[in-house]
Amino acid sequence: MQGGTSVRLYGLEWPKESARISRVFDLLVAAILFLAVSGAFHLHYMLTAGDWDMWIDWKDRQWWVTLTPIMAITFPAALQYVFWTKFRLPIAATFAVVCLLFGQWINRYFGFHLWSYFPMSEVIPALLIPGALVLDVALLLTGNFLFTAMSGAFAFALLFYPTNWFWLAPYRLPVEVMGQLVSVGDYISYAFTRTALPEYIRLIERGTLRTFGGHSAIIASFFSAFVSILMYLAWWHIGMLLARVVTTPNALKHFMGLTDKDEPAEAAQKAIDGTSLQGRSVAAE
Repeated sequence: MQGGTSVRLYGLEWPKESARISRVFDLLVAAILFLAVSGAFHLHYMLTAGDWDMWIDWKDRQWWVTLTPIMAITFPAALQYVFWTKFRLPIAATFAVVCLLFGQWINRYFGFHLWSYFPMSEVIPALLIPGALVLDVALLLTGNFLFTAMSGAFAFALLFYPTNWFWLAPYRLPVEVMGQLVSVGDYISYAFTRTALPEYIRLIERGTLRTFGGHSAIIASFFSAFVSILMYLAWWHIGMLLARVVTTPNALKHFMGLTDKDEPAEAAQKAIDGTSLQGRSVAAE
């Protein structure tokens, strides 16, 4: 609502220039928050699930399916506490995942594709937005972090493999290379050698999940879902701790006549009383 020289903003009447400065400041804070979350989340993600989500031949049916949702639900859980309890905004998980994908695409396009000449098909990041949307919807409908953990975090991990299969399936097709049967993803990695990552370091589909009948992706998804519940609860409380306002003692308050036991209202009343008494003494003199 605009008047002649003022604008109603946040329920208050602001001068037009002050309202414009306030909007610009809000945009700057939003941009800084986006870049900060993008950098921090991307660094955390690359240090934990980085290799499995980096290379196309590392995206297996066991370790990639297990670790990626567990490590990707950390920042969404912490930000959900802040966004929901402070602002009642059910968009934290989607916001965190969009920040992560922004950092991943910037890193992989400029750092690995343009700088190191890897094809984008070898370093394409995983898709996490559908699971983040479900996580936000679960918090919006329940309004409780415990029910969100049991339903939203569980679905976040279960949806990971199906939502990525539509673009990952072509890289799993078999192809014969020099008499050896390999997948398209393996052949891409063979053609574009990773000099800093020897082949023997690659950790894919190693374990005993084959004893369940060969459906390793399904078992890995359910295991990841259960662990994601615990990870969500842990990082929800981490967000709670980080969101607390911590103040430091004011070393100058003693010079203002305040003590450690003085409450603000009591201190103000003492200042008023002292001023009135001083005025009376001056008048009496």
